[in-house]
Amino acid sequence: MEISVKQTKKAIFWLCMAHMTCDIYTGFLNPIMPFIASKLGFSMAVAAVIISISHICSSMLQPVFGFFADNILHRFFIFWGLILVSTFIPLTPNAPNIAVLLIFMILGSLGGSFFHPQSMGFVNKFSEAGGLNTSNNMGTFISIGSLGFACGPLIAALITQVLGLGVISWTSIMGLTLAAMMFLCVPKLSLIEKKPEHKEFLKTFKEIFNCGQMNLLMLIAMMKSLVTNSCSILLPFLWKGMGYTPFYIGSALFLFVFAGAIGSFLSPKIEKLVGSKPIIYFSMWATFPMLVGFALTYKAHPILSMLIFATVGFTTMLAQPVIMVWAQKTLPHYKSIVAGFINGFCWGTVALCMSVLGAVAQKFGIIAVLVSLSVIPALCSYYVKNLKEN
Repeated sequence: MEISVKQTKKAIFWLCMAHMTCDIYTGFLNPIMPFIASKLGFSMAVAAVIISISHICSSMLQPVFGFFADNILHRFFIFWGLILVSTFIPLTPNAPNIAVLLIFMILGSLGGSFFHPQSMGFVNKFSEAGGLNTSNNMGTFISIGSLGFACGPLIAALITQVLGLGVISWTSIMGLTLAAMMFLCVPKLSLIEKKPEHKEFLKTFKEIFNCGQMNLLMLIAMMKSLVTNSCSILLPFLWKGMGYTPFYIGSALFLFVFAGAIGSFLSPKIEKLVGSKPIIYFSMWATFPMLVGFALTYKAHPILSMLIFATVGFTTMLAQPVIMVWAQKTLPHYKSIVAGFINGFCWGTVALCMSVLGAVAQKFGIIAVLVSLSVIPALCSYYVKNLKEN
């Protein structure tokens, strides 16, 4: 049995809606973490470690779940991923102590780790089955997820400021509703492809790590997430120290990620005009002068600094769809696993560094750390020339 183009478009639409919802919950944590830290009585350094653990759980395991997703035709990971993230992330503000906070964050973050590799694999497979443009659909899928990640801080900050931290738990209803809609509207993969051949775990991962092009693409993804993660984790503490409200902090993060969503959406169109490599080059080196500009303006010219901050978000996410599709074309038999590496493993690897970043920023200053980190992807952009067109 085959499914129609209309059905594939419907499936991709609901996958996009679920992606937005999943990332809304993921975006809750950064703006409210300074206030959770204040409530439970722990420092910025401890908060950075806690957020890093969350990122590791939501990212590092994605390739593993992607492996299992590529070996089954069931929709297990997209459903249970959304259910976990929408149940436990909203519970974090109600945690009575750090131990319970960690449990809630780990379970919620594992939901994101479940959801992303299989959903990206589904978008690719349904696009191919329906004869649709994979790059455009992947760009839309990533940009809508980024839109959700942008709205997450705004929603969490607004609820915190107006109704209080504890009310955030009621937002679980949204995610559970979307999980039900996916069950009804996203077809089983058995309708579009045969049962996959069983792949050996170690052999599969060895093949991926032995692929030079894949390693280079992962390096690029890590360098971009280095800037994104460090800005998202540290700047809320800078703004809170300057006396800004939760809503201001949430609005700033909204602009940052919303601009990134626009970058992801426009990426396939810009790629047609200038090619893949120029987009990746620009995405890697341009954030350094932008963060220098932010450092010079955030005190005296806060509006200008906010515009610069949003431009950094646009720039870092501009290359994300290009990198994702390039990686999936490099290893076409491992679509979900590759998505897990580019979208998850690379972010998780950077998150390991973030675990000590709070302590470093506390000693040397947040702005000094951010500007210094932005030099690294600028230097690594040299290696983009080694990418080979598929």
